[in-house]
Amino acid sequence: METLIEPLGFAFFQKGLIVATLSGALLGFVGVYIVLRGMSYIGHGLSHAIFGGYAAMQLFAAQLYVLGAGLWGIASAIAITTVARRGRVGADAAIGVITTASFALGVALFSKFGTSGPAFDNALFGSILGITNSQIIWLVVVMAFAGLVVLLRYRELLFTTFDPDVAQASGIKVARVEALLMIVLALSILVTLNVIGVTLVAAMLVIPAVIARMLTDSFGRMLAISTIVGLVCGLVGMYLSYYAGVPSGTMIVLVGAVAFLVVFGITGIRGRERAAGVDEHSGPRATISA
Repeated sequence: METLIEPLGFAFFQKGLIVATLSGALLGFVGVYIVLRGMSYIGHGLSHAIFGGYAAMQLFAAQLYVLGAGLWGIASAIAITTVARRGRVGADAAIGVITTASFALGVALFSKFGTSGPAFDNALFGSILGITNSQIIWLVVVMAFAGLVVLLRYRELLFTTFDPDVAQASGIKVARVEALLMIVLALSILVTLNVIGVTLVAAMLVIPAVIARMLTDSFGRMLAISTIVGLVCGLVGMYLSYYAGVPSGTMIVLVGAVAFLVVFGITGIRGRERAAGVDEHSGPRATISA
């Protein structure tokens, strides 16, 4: 108990624990849609794109870096989906070009002009020291927004996740639904960067969702399990980060990786087939119930 209570005596740890726990839950929740769409790479790409806006905005108004990074991330997400849907360039190629260019721009701007806002390392690897009350509030707002989007657009999101062509033929405006999902993803990455970091946030989008997929065939249960796994990874990772003296994002991802290995070993062949999108009765595409 002393091990659990001691860090809570520090205000920075209390804030860090709240943000880490909520961040893990949010990324686990949103990550389900990303993993099932086969777009795991987009989380990695968007985090790098947001870093470009993070750096660029500080040249003009350091106090508005969150706004700049958010707008940059949303614009990048919409650009990716627009380019990919035109069919001339694949989604992976669009992500690679747009997001790596944004990240390169961010690094160049930091190297040339420095920063008057949050430190470079904090943005890359996460830090619990710079978390403010306003960041906690924004995290809660984005969580509420993500939950509301899924609640109101559950059927459309489910349909477009598994069969966008049929969804389009059924009258669902797939482009709008995908754009809305990308906005949720961009905002989720933005509000979790301070604790997870640019280089590691994509891992927390993927790991909880993959663990959940190995454990269930139900889409609803997958959402719940992934959210809980992300929450636990954030909670445990923050405590271990405090005692090990390493960046918070690093330890949160390591906890997630250990959890993945444990579930991977326990679930056996069936769990591995689920994670690989293979179902012995239906062929290469796994069956997931709503």
